[in-house]
Amino acid sequence: MDLAFVESPVQLLNVLEWAHTRTSGLLHGIPAQPKGPGSAGSGGTAHALTVVVLSPTDPMSRGQLRRMAELARDEGVTVRWQEARAPGAGAPLRTVRELAPLLRGARRVVVGDPFSRYVQLLLTLVGTKDLTVVDDGTATMEYVAQVARGERLVRWHRRGRRGARELALAPVSAVARRRLSPSTAREVEVFTAMPVDPPEGIRVRANAFAWTRTRFGPPRLTRGADLVGTSLVETGVVDPGRYEEAVAALAARHGATRYFAHRRESTGKLRRLAARTGLEIVRPDLPLELIARRGPIGRTVLSFPSTVVHTLPLALAGTDVAVAACDIPPEWLRETASPRAQGFLAGVTGTARGVHRIGAPA
Repeated sequence: MDLAFVESPVQLLNVLEWAHTRTSGLLHGIPAQPKGPGSAGSGGTAHALTVVVLSPTDPMSRGQLRRMAELARDEGVTVRWQEARAPGAGAPLRTVRELAPLLRGARRVVVGDPFSRYVQLLLTLVGTKDLTVVDDGTATMEYVAQVARGERLVRWHRRGRRGARELALAPVSAVARRRLSPSTAREVEVFTAMPVDPPEGIRVRANAFAWTRTRFGPPRLTRGADLVGTSLVETGVVDPGRYEEAVAALAARHGATRYFAHRRESTGKLRRLAARTGLEIVRPDLPLELIARRGPIGRTVLSFPSTVVHTLPLALAGTDVAVAACDIPPEWLRETASPRAQGFLAGVTGTARGVHRIGAPA
């Protein structure tokens, strides 16, 4: 049995893509299992995959995850919904205790976010089992780079200060980093749509979004442009005022009519954008790669530096949709932004294949 831990809709999508690739397309068409948050099943005869959803607390992520869980069950995958962040200080230890038998029986462990403290805690229990890291967006690029440099795992948008909580969890993070690094004792695989330069010992398998393209589309195209939102404001990287000005300028310049909100974007910010620009704010119920592939979608999709400048060209391969990426100038960054932020964001757009780069609005 392969055992996957996911905490976001995109991670679950990429686990399905990984399983589709490993089973040579046999994932699609396995008889569906009973639906329900705690349902279990055989996983079909072509593979045995169990996905554990370590449920987040924000409503948008939970909603998208439930929709993705339905799709996974329709493909014959066993899905276990785990309220890992239930109220109470004992929730993490209780979750680990409940999942320990599954971990012991797993042949391979698949994770979506190597920076997650929850995942790192679980990784202390995997021993010498083979590991796969699937994309959780652009964070995969930073994970591979940090492992190659032998650094501790720190998200790119954090300034790196170590508080009391970080110091307390340092031993757990150190063990997880060893588990996620090349070793003769286990295979470490990265399944990614991102451009990465792995160190010796890490196997890279390309994610071409074959399951998405097989399962959905091709989409109907609209005449206008669509704009993809980002959570760079919410993570403290980009100034809110600058971001709203940029969205308004891009919408006016390119004739955008819809704004696909990131699941972490605040309601207040979205209200201001709608009032200022007249854009229709869309709260997707699935990851954007699936929304775009199902359609309708604009002939041009505008995005700031984010995962979608790498994934949308793959998901929309064979269509006439053009993906355009807008750069983030240094003056848009907040003082709270990490010193690495500018270089990382420039790298995200600079390494994207099949996208048009457009200058930042004045």
